[in-house]
Amino acid sequence: MEKIKMTTPLVEMDGDEMTRILWKMIKDELIFPFVELKAEYFDLGLPNRDKTADQVTIDSAEATKRHGVAVKCATITPNAQRMDEYKLHKMWKSPNGTIRSILDGTVFRAPITIPSIRPVVKTWEKPITIARHAYGDVYKNVELQVEEPGVAKLVFEGRSGERQEVEIHTFDGGGVIQGMHNTDRSIRSFAHSCFKFAVDTRQDLWFATKDTISKKYDARFREIFEEVYESDYKETFSRLGIEYFYTLIDDAVARVIRSKGGFIWACKNYDGDVMSDMLSTAFGSLAMMTSVLVSPDGKYEYEAAHGTVTRHYYKYLKGEETSTNPMATIFAWSGALRKRGQLDGNEALVQFSDRLEAACLDTLNAGIATKDLVGLMEGVEAKAVNSADFIAEIRRRLEEKMG
Repeated sequence: MEKIKMTTPLVEMDGDEMTRILWKMIKDELIFPFVELKAEYFDLGLPNRDKTADQVTIDSAEATKRHGVAVKCATITPNAQRMDEYKLHKMWKSPNGTIRSILDGTVFRAPITIPSIRPVVKTWEKPITIARHAYGDVYKNVELQVEEPGVAKLVFEGRSGERQEVEIHTFDGGGVIQGMHNTDRSIRSFAHSCFKFAVDTRQDLWFATKDTISKKYDARFREIFEEVYESDYKETFSRLGIEYFYTLIDDAVARVIRSKGGFIWACKNYDGDVMSDMLSTAFGSLAMMTSVLVSPDGKYEYEAAHGTVTRHYYKYLKGEETSTNPMATIFAWSGALRKRGQLDGNEALVQFSDRLEAACLDTLNAGIATKDLVGLMEGVEAKAVNSADFIAEIRRRLEEKMG
């Protein structure tokens, strides 16, 4: 059959360990036979990040700003052990954090659902998407440990000469102090990304903080969300029949558990980090969780929500067979190709992405799965296969759908 042509390239960011192995398998078996891929390639594998002093990560993010769509493989964020293992020059920052900062983006994570894997929460009938603000809070905090009595103060010195000072606590002995920050600009970008994603996906948007306790910090999030909604999105939401809903974070947790799903839940950085893992497990597996970074000006970067599957990679290096789940990585490719097709008016590419995802789901619905899913399946005769055989089964079904 004639391959589907692309008019505009997307950005391809290669990664590390087992996901890098799967990345090549997915391209060779599920992309190249059907699509004449146009991509600007960046190797974000840890050795190349070290070799380029992490410039390759910055370059890939800048390329995403130019082309508008990227697909990213999972990457290692090094710690002390990785420093020694890979003989690194420096403990490089998280590539995801660097890319998020450059794109000023918000991370949206949603589970891939199938009938044979039922959510732990029985009321959930549709996927719930977590929108995580990816800047500031505890992830950019500063901390002190004190060992003696004394006074801790929060001080702001403005360029105008204005000085604000409040006492945090008077210590009788040892203790710890933490300072966090955020910016109006980042919160506003977060709000725009959430409202735009809700409009694009035709879903209700929930937002939750604890502004009754945090009367300045969390309250600022609520204020900015309300301002952005009223000025830019209220009429569109009304026309589409979707809702913006604000509540306290503890109330949101209770409501989510009782809900039927099918909405976007916007969370501050820490809340989103925790709740996305909770949702992925409750819906089945982190390997079945998609992730897309969306900037306020409409740039998209698709990836899997999980890591590099180090344990399986070490087995692979020994020549042992692995049954690593590639679903989230495949859906990263299908999501990026679909968005590229939508932006370019390339209906053939959009249809290919739909058929690729359908082939994946058909394979799972037939009971053919990697080992991590077999124990979760109900109502089908589940059969565990290795990664290569799983991808081969998807390809066979994809070929049938492509005619």
